[in-house]
Amino acid sequence: MKTFIRLFIIIQSVILQGCSTQHGKNWVMGGFERPTGINPVIAPDSSTSFYDPLSQTTIRWEDNDTFNPAAAVIGDSVYVIYRAEDKTGVKIGHRTSRLGLAASGDGLHFERSKTPIFFPDKDSQQANEWPGGTEDPRIAQAQDGTFVMFYTQWNRKVPRLGVATSSDLRNWTKHGPIFQKSNKLPNLVNMAHKSASILTKLVGDRQVITQVNGKYWLYWGEYGVYGATSDNLIDWEPVVDKDGRLQAFISPREGYFDSSLTECGPPAILTAKGILLLYNGKNHAYKGDPRFNKNTYSAGQVLFDRKDPTKVLARLDTPFLRPMEAFEKSGQYVDGTVFIEGLVYFKQKWFLYYGCADSRVGVAVFDPQKPAVLDPLPD
Repeated sequence: MKTFIRLFIIIQSVILQGCSTQHGKNWVMGGFERPTGINPVIAPDSSTSFYDPLSQTTIRWEDNDTFNPAAAVIGDSVYVIYRAEDKTGVKIGHRTSRLGLAASGDGLHFERSKTPIFFPDKDSQQANEWPGGTEDPRIAQAQDGTFVMFYTQWNRKVPRLGVATSSDLRNWTKHGPIFQKSNKLPNLVNMAHKSASILTKLVGDRQVITQVNGKYWLYWGEYGVYGATSDNLIDWEPVVDKDGRLQAFISPREGYFDSSLTECGPPAILTAKGILLLYNGKNHAYKGDPRFNKNTYSAGQVLFDRKDPTKVLARLDTPFLRPMEAFEKSGQYVDGTVFIEGLVYFKQKWFLYYGCADSRVGVAVFDPQKPAVLDPLPD
């Protein structure tokens, strides 16, 4: 039995980790490689439309931009749920966002549904989601097969984290803001908050939501990485310090690529080395790393303790993925973005789906048996 357990740990380590020669850290996932001639995998489509129940008009719902995707696996297919903006507004945050669904048998080539599968509606969440919409999903699957989606509810007043559940990725039940029943910080629900990365682990080839210390665990936030716990995946309590204030586990660092924001990415993963969180770092215009463009978003990694998910063990000082391609450097977000939100284990590889300059969806693939180099640093 001891031999079996030892072998299991070794196999999990190989599946999850690729040693980066650039950083010399054996806990780092990657590098990820952009498949040649594939990206972007999803782009705006002016031919699709649906009847919007709130504006009571027919809308070309994904005409302007398609970006910031979540991802999940069902059977032998990858499903990507992406944010789509119409052309009803004049800039980021002033259009209406809805979520579309795309399916792929190889993780690279997608067929898209013609209508959105998640959007503001005449329901209990209308006041939280209209007119700004539903944004930036992250998805993970519970042990019983239920899909849990965290997303930003945007009413153009206060962005809030909402949660919804589904058995098929098409039909969803909205449960409202995740902090609406908080006892520790009752007013948090009315404060701006977004970006949630729930803790998962691999069980065989299946990535599922897991617990730590008897609780479901969630990393969240953009101006720092915070935590939250839950007993039911719906109602969450934020982690606070001894004075009852939000506790940031990592924060923006002056002089680094993540000097302006540290925004949570796809679901975190419990590994043999610790809890691995991939996140989005924004470079400060004046206090950032001068090697990277001002205000650009790149992707970082941080490792937390397996038993104490608030304790940082290691953190990359440079990004493992950064804007390199033309469609990553230029788009609706003019300063360039790779914004990671979807990560799935599929056919013995990790597929990372990300937003490109708030305009397109890209994919990068990590093969644990043949890890690529991390994105090179700028000259």
